[in-house]
Parts: sequence; structure tokens; C-alpha cells
Amino acid sequence: MDSVKKTALYDEHVIAGGKIIDFAGWALPVQYEGIIEEHEAVRNAAGMFDVSHMGEVDVTGPDAFAFVQNLVTNDVSTLEDHQILYAMMCYETGGVVDDLLVYKFDQDHFYLVINASNVTKDFEWMLKQAEGFDVTLVNQSSEVSEIAIQGPLAQDILQKVVDVDLADIKFFYCNRNVMIDGAKCLVSRTGYTGEDGFEVYTDNASIAKVWRKLMEVGAPMGLKPTGLGCRDTLRFEATLPLYGNEIDQDITPLEAGLGFFVKLGKEKFIGREALLAQKEGGLPRKTVGFEMEKGIPRHGYEVLSGDQVIGVVTTGYFSPTLKKNIGLALIDANYGELGAEIGIRVRKNVFPATVISKRFYQKNYKKA
Repeated sequence: MDSVKKTALYDEHVIAGGKIIDFAGWALPVQYEGIIEEHEAVRNAAGMFDVSHMGEVDVTGPDAFAFVQNLVTNDVSTLEDHQILYAMMCYETGGVVDDLLVYKFDQDHFYLVINASNVTKDFEWMLKQAEGFDVTLVNQSSEVSEIAIQGPLAQDILQKVVDVDLADIKFFYCNRNVMIDGAKCLVSRTGYTGEDGFEVYTDNASIAKVWRKLMEVGAPMGLKPTGLGCRDTLRFEATLPLYGNEIDQDITPLEAGLGFFVKLGKEKFIGREALLAQKEGGLPRKTVGFEMEKGIPRHGYEVLSGDQVIGVVTTGYFSPTLKKNIGLALIDANYGELGAEIGIRVRKNVFPATVISKRFYQKNYKKA
């Protein structure tokens, strides 16, 4: 672990008994008490994740809006100040550079939150695309720490330590001036679990005291420290994509079933022509949900129809909430009808599976 980077919360994870692994070059806890226990804590009470490894890029200047609008698939013109949207950056081919959150502070100031494994690649891509725009890009990733508090009790717990009424922060909005135990924080009503919750950004020097304060007030209410293991099972049940699984440079947003976040009606954005052609010509592949009685599907397993390989599992698990073996797979679109019978190769055996809706779990976001 000497060669990997450590977040400012590393010592807190060790003290809490976290099992540390190398994730995208970062030393992070995969679990503390156990993946199932932590998963259930988030679904039933609250869990807190260290996501300081995520990347943050500040975009300012007279052309900030025009630059971001061209950069991403979603329509940034719909945003109010302090509102957020989910989007993707695409290559000209339609493949995905990364998925990200776009925070609008004002027309000349945006904040982009990107995946840890892609920070260097993403920032280089952004700099290249910024040519010709009057913008300044600053990679703040090494200066910002982030925690996510997620679950039905997240608001009640966080409310105990903040100086604002969290009910005023609507779903996919943020407040940049929230004080927690003397630390100035950006707090957004966002997350990656399918539950209500918040993400809290602050400087590296302040994050540990914010973490400790939340654990102090939250533990009696059921708050648990939670690791990367349950972060993946939670996001998967809620059908939230993971870069490198459901999307990557060779999988378009349309093939991944993320067309809602691709606004082809925009006059221009990188990859629009390729995605428009794919939509008009018909998708050769599509992402489907499936369930199986026997065998647990895993990322990379082959999907078959008879003896023919028709695709690959992008994510698969025994669902802790649904108590079923379920998965997502990218397959030949001709075999993707609901109810279709397919096979999943689990090592040397092929087990039967059925194509089902991808809506595995009803998200519990607070959208009122």
C-alpha cells in the first residue's frame, strides 16, 4: 500500500477497522463490518462513504457555459444557479470518455465532478476541448475531500451539525456555504445509492473533523461507516452505471440505456453526430436486466443464446435487498426482449437466465 495514494480520511478508516484495498490507485476501505451489513444500513438508516478520490474540475470564464454545453451530452441550458445535472462526455465516435456531475454556480462558473480512475485522462480531454473557448480550467482534485452520507436518516443526521435548513436543498441542488464544526462545505443533495442523501465537499485539512462529528451524532441513530463494496451493490440495485462496466470508450450512452441524458435536440455537442446516426440506424446492442435462479453472475461473464455468445455481463450480484441473483448485460439487441431466455456462463457451466426490467429497485430520492 506504500505506492497508493491515501485520502485525508485514511487514519479514520484504519481506526474504524476498515479493510483497505487498492482502488484506482487509492487506499480505500472495501468494507468495515461487512458488505451486507453496510448495504442494509444505507437502505434502512444511513451510511457514510469516503469518496475523496473523486475528481473535481473548476470551470470559469465568459465562455464557461458554451464550453460545458459542448462538452457534455445533457442540456446545461436547463440549469438554474446551484442546480446539478448528470451527463456524459463522449468521443466523436459516441463512446464515453466519462460520466460526471455538472454543478452550475452561475453562467460563468461550473464545477465538474468526475471519476477517480479517469481524472488525468478527463482533464487532458477537457483542456483539449477548451481550445477556442475563453475559459479557465483548474483541476482541484488533490485539494478537495468528499464524503457521502446516504440513507433514509441522512437528512436527520446531517441536520444536527449544519447551520442551514437541509429541507431547502432540493434534489440535485447544492449550497456552497454550509458550516460544519467550523469547516466551510459545499453540500449537495446527490449520491450513488438510490437513497436520499447528501455529498459534502471541503478542504483536506477539515474533512476528518467533519467525518468524526457526523459519526458522533449519527452512530446512535444507526449511521455506519460504509465501504466501496456496498457502494457497488447499492448503485447496481438502483441501476446506476459504473464507468468501465456499463459505459466506456466502446459503449455508447444509448447502448447503455442512458438516452435520457443525451439531448440530441441540442445544436451541437461532442459525439452528437455519431449518437444521432446510431439512434436513427437502430442500436446493434442494448443493456438489459436479467435474473437467474442458480449461479451468481459477475462482470465479464459471457451471455449466450443456445451455443452463440451474444454479449457480456456488465455487473452482477446476489442482491442483498431483493434476495435474488440479478445482473446487467450488454447484448445483441435482437435477444433483448423482456422474458427472453438466455444463458450465463459461470466458469465452466452455463446457467439459465431470464431478461427482466432493469428497474430492480425503486429509488427513494426526495424530489418534493
